[in-house]
Parts: sequence; C-alpha cells; structure tokens
Amino acid sequence: MKLESFKSILAKAIMSGIMIGVGGSVYLLVDNKYLGGFLFSFGLFTIIQCGFALYTGKVGYIPENKPIYIREVLITLLGNVIGTGLAAALVRLTRVGAKIHENAAAAMDTKLNDDILSQLILGLFCGMLMYLAVDNGKRCRANNHDASFIFGTAVPVMVFIFCGFNHSVADCFYMFAANPSVDGSVYILIVAIGNALGGMLIPMMKKLFDKQ
Repeated sequence: MKLESFKSILAKAIMSGIMIGVGGSVYLLVDNKYLGGFLFSFGLFTIIQCGFALYTGKVGYIPENKPIYIREVLITLLGNVIGTGLAAALVRLTRVGAKIHENAAAAMDTKLNDDILSQLILGLFCGMLMYLAVDNGKRCRANNHDASFIFGTAVPVMVFIFCGFNHSVADCFYMFAANPSVDGSVYILIVAIGNALGGMLIPMMKKLFDKQ
C-alpha cells in the first residue's frame, strides 16, 4: 500500500484546522450555547464530507492500523495546529475579532486553571465522542444514510461541547485566538494525549471482545 505524501496529509490537515476554526468562531460569537454547539458541528461535517484530516478523527484508528499509520496521525496534528493558527490570526484581523478574542481568552483561562488530571480525563471523554462521531459519519456515508449522518456527527460534538470536554484542535484555535503561551501549548499536548486515549478506547475494546 502506497503511503500518502507528507504534503497531501498536511494540506488536508490544515484545511481541517481552518474548518475547526470556523466552528470555533461561530461557537464563540453565538450567545445561545445550544445553537452554537450545533453550528460548531458543521466543521466536522465538512471535514468528513471533503475527506480532510483531523487529529481527533484519526487517532482512534491507531489500533486498527499498522505502526506506520502513526506518521499520518502526527502529520495531521501538525497541520491542524497550523490551520487553527491561521484561522485565528485571520479572524482577529476582522471586526468580530475582538469578541472572539475576549471569549476565547475567558474559555482558555478556565481550561488552564484546571488541574492536569482533569484536563486529561476531559480530553479522554472528548476523544471517545469524536471517534464515535467520525465512525458514525463514515458508516452512514457508506450506506447513503444522509439524515443519520447529520445526527451521528452533530450529536457527539454537541455532547462534548455541553459537557465541557477538551478537544485539542478546537482548544488550539481558542489558544491562538486568545493569547498563545507556553502553558497553553503544554495544555494542548496533555489534551491531545487524552484525546488519543479516549479515541483508541472503543477500538481496543472491540479487539478484546473479538478475541473472546
């Protein structure tokens, strides 16, 4: 099987980062958190539809692939960081930039003041939900179940937002939209590990059940 090129993965990952930035922007700008949570899911919907690369959508499939797949996951994470940084930099140049900056800073203050264990656990639950969202989307898309596709991708995203779970790529956008810092970067790394643990949990359990 031919490996996908670094540039191809990176380009798709950057686009995913930008789309998460769009989702994060609407969530920060809309006063109604329920509406904001639903509209945020548009980012993931687009990512799946267009075949872009999202870290939290790929990391859960590590147990189902050969070790070389980790290369794709890491390149994806790099591209997502670049994409969210680009999206944040651009929106801060606009007339809505001040509100996005203010709300993103408030969100990051809460997240950074949390303890490491809590950050990790909240990342784990988000990773599990994101695996389910992407897996649901893939199954529904393969079977042409359009209504189920929307429901299956939107609801897990809304659940992680309303529960306050940590999404490393979305939080990366919030960090760039607020004030990038060393503490923020360490936080993103912790959450990315949590997302990986949560994302791989269901596939690993499936493997365990299949062996019985």
